Amino acid sequence: MSIHPFRQLIGQPQAVELLQQAITKNRIAPAYLFAGPEGVGRSLGAKCFSEVLLSLKISPEKQTLLEKRIRERNHPDLLWVEPTYQHQGQLITIEDAKQSGITRKAPPQIRIEQIRDITRFLNRPALEASRSLVIIEDAQTMTEAAANGLLKTLEEPGQGTLILLAPSTDNLLPTLVSRCQTIPFYRLSPEDLSKVLAEKKQLEILENEEILALAQGSPGAAIAHWEQLQTIPETLRQKLKEFPINILEGLDLAQEISKDLEYQGQLWLINYLQYYYWNKSQNKNLLELLEKSRSYLLSYVQPRLVWECLLLESLCFRDRSSS
Repeated sequence: MSIHPFRQLIGQPQAVELLQQAITKNRIAPAYLFAGPEGVGRSLGAKCFSEVLLSLKISPEKQTLLEKRIRERNHPDLLWVEPTYQHQGQLITIEDAKQSGITRKAPPQIRIEQIRDITRFLNRPALEASRSLVIIEDAQTMTEAAANGLLKTLEEPGQGTLILLAPSTDNLLPTLVSRCQTIPFYRLSPEDLSKVLAEKKQLEILENEEILALAQGSPGAAIAHWEQLQTIPETLRQKLKEFPINILEGLDLAQEISKDLEYQGQLWLINYLQYYYWNKSQNKNLLELLEKSRSYLLSYVQPRLVWECLLLESLCFRDRSSS
């Protein structure tokens, strides 16, 4: 077993302490709920914990191979479950859908078929480790049937341990939460956030105040927001850093935004611009204008019209700032 199994988990001292106590006292619960915001280390914590639980019967020299197998999710005693789409009678993951170019309007879910797979997995004896381990990502996406099915499994988990990952206890059935030991995960401090991003060599993000503000203490969110920013053409990004100088420029820019960016990208851009212009001018009226535009987009008002109104109204802010 690794000397410091949670060395990679930065900024979560309470979670690390609770899990280390369980290991030290050999009091592993049948089920855990890792509850906290997306991108703050829940999945990493589950990976680190699984390395410990699955290494109790192996020699130290095999630890590196074990870590590799867990990272690649091909250990026979580990089942990692994530939300899926239904496509042509098959369940496919988000990543599989992206690679196949498959799009769905409905969000992915943990489905009853996957819970049945979990039950079968836990009913057989562990092949290499001292126990079987199941990790369920985004457990809050379980359908009602899946949640009820998992409840029955939690009543008799056998020699297995389940780890549910979810934003909070409020996102799950109370009866499910009551059968799990909750391990809280929190947003990182600015110092810990910077440390994680530096270790991941995401130094450019550290120089972008708007991305750091959007991240709200989540390294995963910071990286996701940065990647979203890169999908916006550089020329368009430069134009958005200043207000249009006249009506024609505003109309042209509105057309460019609605043409180049998909609906979700436009919603994200509104959020980004709110942080950008607040850092730049701290103009509350402009923030209210951006928020109004966001509400229009959410109400499915024609996007080009929304951007035309926003950019034309923003002309008055340019006039005021230059006067």
